Amino acid sequence: MSCDWGCHNRFYRDTENGKIAGVCAGIADYFSWDVNIVRILVIISAFAFTFVTVGLYIFAAIFLPAKPRDLYRDDKEEKYWRQYRKSPKETLSAAKYRFRRLERKLSKLEAYITSDRYQLDRELQELDRKPPR
Repeated sequence: MSCDWGCHNRFYRDTENGKIAGVCAGIADYFSWDVNIVRILVIISAFAFTFVTVGLYIFAAIFLPAKPRDLYRDDKEEKYWRQYRKSPKETLSAAKYRFRRLERKLSKLEAYITSDRYQLDRELQELDRKPPR
């Protein structure tokens, strides 16, 4: 899917997994919670705060966009965005760790290529390639 920046972090109604309008399923999907727990909390809230809960549910059902079917390219991308929404700080920390590891590998490679050892290894390889006379 070609979506604008941030489309994976938006709040959507999940109409495929929803019972009525997909609002509870959308909340569960966004926060990576169990949808049944969200439904139970909404029902309890509806008993305690009937007008507020029902009003917010109807408002969300009308104004929230439905979740696009092709929001994620594959399961790996969906897993990444779920983890990011759950803990952006941890995801950023993991990315920093990976970049630091790549930077260390690159600096080792750079040090090897600029060393005398690299030139010696190249000359030895060229000697191995030349056919004997």
